[in-house]
Amino acid sequence: MSVFVTGAAGFIGFHLSTRLLERGTAVVGFDNLNPYYDPALKRARLQRLQDTASRTGTAFTLIEADLEDGEAVRRAFAQHRPERVVNLAAQAGVRYSIENPSAYIQANLVGFGHILEGCRHHGIQHLVYASSSSVYGGNTRLPFSEHQGVDHPVSLYAASKKANELMAHTYSHLYGLPATGLRFFTVYGPWGRPDMALFLFTRAMLAGEPIQVFNNGQMVRDFTYIDDIVEGLLRVLDRPAEPDPGFDPADPDPASSWAPHRVFNIGNSNPTPLLDYIEAIEVALGITAEKQWLPMQPGDVPATAADTTALEAWTGFKPNTPVREGVARFVAWYREYHGV
Repeated sequence: MSVFVTGAAGFIGFHLSTRLLERGTAVVGFDNLNPYYDPALKRARLQRLQDTASRTGTAFTLIEADLEDGEAVRRAFAQHRPERVVNLAAQAGVRYSIENPSAYIQANLVGFGHILEGCRHHGIQHLVYASSSSVYGGNTRLPFSEHQGVDHPVSLYAASKKANELMAHTYSHLYGLPATGLRFFTVYGPWGRPDMALFLFTRAMLAGEPIQVFNNGQMVRDFTYIDDIVEGLLRVLDRPAEPDPGFDPADPDPASSWAPHRVFNIGNSNPTPLLDYIEAIEVALGITAEKQWLPMQPGDVPATAADTTALEAWTGFKPNTPVREGVARFVAWYREYHGV
C-alpha cells in the first residue's frame, strides 16, 4: 500500500504522513513549500519525516511542485501509482482569502481538479480530502451537522471548500470514485501553523507583547487536537466511502448520496470560549496575557461546534483530547523547538 499525501510538509500532512510511515505504509508526499508561512518550519517537518522513514524502513518520497501544475500532478500519479490519496494541500486561512482570493481559486479549485483527474485515470481506491468547518458559514444552529445545508459561506476559503465537496461528489457519481471529505474544526497542536491563534498567542506572550483578541473575546471554537484529527483521518482512509442505499433523491440528505461519497465533521464536540482557551495558554506558560480587544474580522464567525455522530458511527472513533492537555503539549513543543 502506498498513499499519495498532498500538503505533506504542512501541519496536518506532516502528522498524517508520520503515522502512515510508522504503520509501514509508503508515502508519496507532494508539497510546494510556499511562503504563506516560514518554509523553514516545513523543511524541519520534512526532515522529521525522512528520519521516521529511515527508522521504520518505510519509503517516503517528496515531490516539490504546485497542485496548479497539472503536468506535475499527472507525472506523480503515473510514476508512483498510489492506491489511495489524501488531499490536504490548499491555500489556508480565512482572513488571507479576503486579501488574496486568486490564490484560493488556483490552489483550492484548479489544484483540486488536477487531483480528481489523477484519481479518475489511475483507479484510486479511495480519495480522502480536507474540507472545513468554515463551510457552515452564516449558519448559527449549533452544533453543526452534516445534515444541514452549507449554502451561505462568508469567505472565499469556505466557498472553495464547499466547491471541493461538490467537485468530489460529481467525480464519485460520474466515475465511481470513492471519496470522503472531512470538515476539520480548528485544528491545533505541536508543529502547528504560525498563523493560527495558539501559535500567535504563545509567541506574543513569551515576547511580552499584547495578544489580539477579536470580537472582544466573544468567540467560541471547537478546538480539535492534531492527534485526534490524524486518528480520524486514518480510520476514514481505511474505510472507503460507499453509496447510501437509503438515500432518497426526492428528499435529499446533504450528509449522504447515491454515489460513493461521504462528508464527515471531525471536531472535539466540546466548544470552548476563546477566553478559556487563552487561559489554558496562560496556565501552560505561567504568563498572564495582555489583551488587545478588537472587533470581529470580516469572514469570521462567532461560534463553531461539531456534531460528530456520523463519524463515530462510521469509524468507531470520537475525538476526545481535552483542550488544556492539548495546549500544554503544544507549549512544551514550542519551547523546545524555539529554545525559549
